[in-house]
Amino acid sequence: MSEFNIGLGNNDTQTRKDASSDFVSFWDKQAKNLSWFSTWEKTLDWNPPFAKWFVGGTINASYNALDIHQKNKAEKPAILWEGENGDSRVLTYNDMWKQVQKLANVLKSLGVKKGDRVTIYLPMIPELPISMLACARIGATHTVIFSGFSAAAIKDRIEDSKSKIVITADGGYRRGNVIKLKEVIDDAISDLDFVQNVIVVERTKNKISLSSKDKLWNQLMGNAFDVFPAEKLDSTHPLYILYTSGTTGKPKGVLHGTGGYLTHLHSTFKWAFDIKDSDVFFCTADIGWVTGHSYVVYGPLLHGATEVMYEGAPDFPNASRMWGIIEKYKVTIFYTTPTALRMFMKFGNDLPNSFDLSSLRLLGSVGEPINPEVWRWYFKIIGKEKCPIIDTWWQTETGGMLISALPGLETIPLKPGSGTLPIPGLKISVVDESGNEVPANTKGYLLIKNPWPGMLLTLWGDDKKYHDVYWSKYKNCYYPGDYALKDSDGYFWLLGRADDVLKVSGHRIGTAELESCLVSHNDVAESAVCGIPDEIKGEIIIAFVVLKQNVTKDVSLLEKELSIKIRNDIGAIATTQQIYFVSKLPKTRSGKIMRRLLKAIANNETIGDVSTLEDGAAVSEIQSAFDELKKSIQNKTK
Repeated sequence: MSEFNIGLGNNDTQTRKDASSDFVSFWDKQAKNLSWFSTWEKTLDWNPPFAKWFVGGTINASYNALDIHQKNKAEKPAILWEGENGDSRVLTYNDMWKQVQKLANVLKSLGVKKGDRVTIYLPMIPELPISMLACARIGATHTVIFSGFSAAAIKDRIEDSKSKIVITADGGYRRGNVIKLKEVIDDAISDLDFVQNVIVVERTKNKISLSSKDKLWNQLMGNAFDVFPAEKLDSTHPLYILYTSGTTGKPKGVLHGTGGYLTHLHSTFKWAFDIKDSDVFFCTADIGWVTGHSYVVYGPLLHGATEVMYEGAPDFPNASRMWGIIEKYKVTIFYTTPTALRMFMKFGNDLPNSFDLSSLRLLGSVGEPINPEVWRWYFKIIGKEKCPIIDTWWQTETGGMLISALPGLETIPLKPGSGTLPIPGLKISVVDESGNEVPANTKGYLLIKNPWPGMLLTLWGDDKKYHDVYWSKYKNCYYPGDYALKDSDGYFWLLGRADDVLKVSGHRIGTAELESCLVSHNDVAESAVCGIPDEIKGEIIIAFVVLKQNVTKDVSLLEKELSIKIRNDIGAIATTQQIYFVSKLPKTRSGKIMRRLLKAIANNETIGDVSTLEDGAAVSEIQSAFDELKKSIQNKTK
């Protein structure tokens, strides 16, 4: 049972009762928390696998994020922006409102109209959410590309979306360096004639070349009128395309609508974060990923919240940067990734303990399953044993969180490592290959059995792929591709991707299970495992381990301890062939371990595009480790 029973005192049992008795009527009620220009004729048009929510209703995301706050919150800070180089800005809701309307007029003057696509390739600066909201105001579909992608990756995305306008910057700061974004865009669109204009924000003032297509942000905005009424858009109007990251192969254009998506975000942001007018919210996600769309831009602004937005790397110029930001802005709610937390753990407890984190009242986790050991560290060291932790599960495709503790709705016991319960209105099960529910505490496939408002409309330009990828494995059910188990209390435990599985002597072993076991060792901060083909066993397991700082134990002893731990915790079948101790793992700038690279190196495959990597040096270090392994194997077989 639970080790922690801590909440914020809310206990709204009626919400779950209403949701379970009639989920369509339930979401109908939730949608009324938004401001609509006209009400809908039908709450849900469900033609599996296509769902249309609030059919006939008209709404605008920009209006709900900004206009509705002008009467009572015009001078309230919307964004407290912190640049990596020490710059800072405060933008009120009135500032945002005026800037968004100006940019909407600029885009209109450049020929952008409802239904057009606009690509946004910007660093984490306020002009990024301003650009998104200006597109939403017009009814143009925005497609944000993370500012670490290469020219080739950007070209693929712009070509697929047929964007007529690109918004970028001269550069952005990353770990003290200037990333020359305009140069990358120039390369990406060099032969894309349909791109009519590039708007350039001058962030770093590095030298750039300007063509006849290029327009400077400040010049355009300086002459723009600051009134632009929000377009009345159909509830199902496409709000954005977000391409899934290249860590899982060729990216797919996930298409999200407006009315249903906003309803989902308004509800989950309130339930999960128990948002108050006095809160200062800080989500560390880059807006280039879905967490940034949903819980940096739209979710907080729908509620008129004040939030911190940070430009740079979480550990630059040193590993105390996050704690310094929390102390400076008196952050009350902190939402980050398990990968970042494991990195922070590596530097020990003295750093966070040297900052005043007493303003915090709620902590969150997103992006991947959180190890129980990391959960406990987060709870004790960062939250000082007084902050509930919400461990949220969701995907780019789901739009918003689907499994999470909900302190703004109810107080429930918390279990380290468990996402707890589905949000109200969701029917989620753990099933076997045939779709039958498995017994409690048995690993199976996570399955969502009913539509929800935040779900993707389809994949951009590919309805068939949408059906085949998400809806073909189990009839009329959404298959997210994750392993999970549900315990006897109905709590869900996410076990990682079903395709992140090693097959050893006929047994299927999840990488998340192995990595969690390794991280639970007191000296280990991070781990990643992958498999190498083996004629006898099918695959043999290789592990990479990052140790916490100041560990002085001999590595041969540590390797022995970790091998014994795996045997004891998982079984002899999971025994690692080799454990390598490295200083870092290959990770994207959003903090996810790029297991694709590990697999590619292990299997002598082409590594491919690594432009999203946080630090390319990690690849060479991993490659050296594998080369060393190959040599040792070859020497043994001579």
